Amino acid sequence: MHLLWVADGINSLQDLVMRLQVHRKLDRHTGCVNTVGFNELGDTLISGSDDQMVMLWDWDTGAVKLEFHSGHGGNVFQARFMPCTDDRTIVTCAADGEVRLAKVQDGGDVSTTLLGEHGGRAHNLAVEPGSPYIFYSCGEDGLVQHFDLRTNTATKLFLCRSSLRKSGFSSCVHLNAIAMDPRNPNLFAVGGSNAYARVYDIRKHKWDGSSDFGHPSDCYCPPHLVDDKHVGITGLAFSHLSELLVSYNEENIYLFPKNGGLGSDPKSSIKIGATEGYKSTMAASGQDIAHPAPQVYVGHRNRETVKRVSFIGPNDEYVASGSDCGRIFIWRKRDGKFLRAMEGDECIVNCIEPHPHDMTIASSGIDNDVKMWTPSAIERAPVVNIEELRPRKRRAKLWNFDLPELFIRHLLASERRQQSTEEDSSEDLEDSTGLLRLVLRAADGSVSSTDDEDISDGSEEFAVN
Repeated sequence: MHLLWVADGINSLQDLVMRLQVHRKLDRHTGCVNTVGFNELGDTLISGSDDQMVMLWDWDTGAVKLEFHSGHGGNVFQARFMPCTDDRTIVTCAADGEVRLAKVQDGGDVSTTLLGEHGGRAHNLAVEPGSPYIFYSCGEDGLVQHFDLRTNTATKLFLCRSSLRKSGFSSCVHLNAIAMDPRNPNLFAVGGSNAYARVYDIRKHKWDGSSDFGHPSDCYCPPHLVDDKHVGITGLAFSHLSELLVSYNEENIYLFPKNGGLGSDPKSSIKIGATEGYKSTMAASGQDIAHPAPQVYVGHRNRETVKRVSFIGPNDEYVASGSDCGRIFIWRKRDGKFLRAMEGDECIVNCIEPHPHDMTIASSGIDNDVKMWTPSAIERAPVVNIEELRPRKRRAKLWNFDLPELFIRHLLASERRQQSTEEDSSEDLEDSTGLLRLVLRAADGSVSSTDDEDISDGSEEFAVN
């Protein structure tokens, strides 16, 4: 009887997934929407955009409750409510590398202050569950910072290095993602421009600065990617069971069980066992420890932008991600079965955010709007095979992005050198000057195209998010 009830519950939940459809489009931003998130009650959605604005929505009616300028000088990449603050405390990070605090005052006025900075774009924040004070940031400079709003101070924890060994030179990992374990907020994971998702235990940090906290407690990586220097991580998420979900660019999404990591220095101990797809590490006792291969989710395309990855469902029963083809992909968590690919954006879907209490999700990407999805369709969507998905017609679009000042100076210097070199042909000079003008116009937001073209998931386009 109990098993029958469980089966009915699973089938009912999947029925909701198959009935998801667009409930409303939240259309007020004037740039790509890079971040969406719900408050604790689930009645308010927060969004941030390339237009540097932050908006609070009544997502059900589509009304804007509050909008304000973030204070950032670049695209807003993350905006989050701090828990237990009546939605009055908001933290943000952006392409300008800044981490900022926004306080909503009585009457709706908003003041913003600078809390900390990164030496590159700051993509992601992780808020400690249930805490109105503690959160973390990571950036393309490889820096991980800890913030305490009781003192408005930023503590630089460590620079994430490409080498997992404590000794020797190594380059910084450009970090895209940071996530906290909801069951153990002492643990957080980071990921970026190499194949390892690294987990750290904040209890090992000594706040007087005397500790070498840059060495992880555990590392996660699919066995076939351990030595792959061409992949990186764009999104991370912990489930309520402390499973770690990792999304790779130019690759698939993988789910690792709790305690399914390779250890703090996996390259010194990893072996591939006789059974294909299994990892074996050497424990302190000298015994081999075998770990099951991670569950894999295939079919989406993660190449052009920094895409996040999410669990959906009351107990994280499903995995969801955006794709370069403009669709939202949903898989069953337990076995990786592909369920749906929903049309989510004219160009690219980057963000999928689950509602805290029911089967409602918010999605955003290169379009200027947020799409709210509810299980309200009269008819169930059919289950299709990944192979049956057809390339969809999507809008080719160049959108605003921030060019580093150093890169612009390099282009200008290169053009001057070409102009002063007599051996250069006039045709080469014209091509170089045209390219420079195109890049500078794109940075200024003055180039766009709305021509339709058929683009498959294997598109050769490049985009900056």
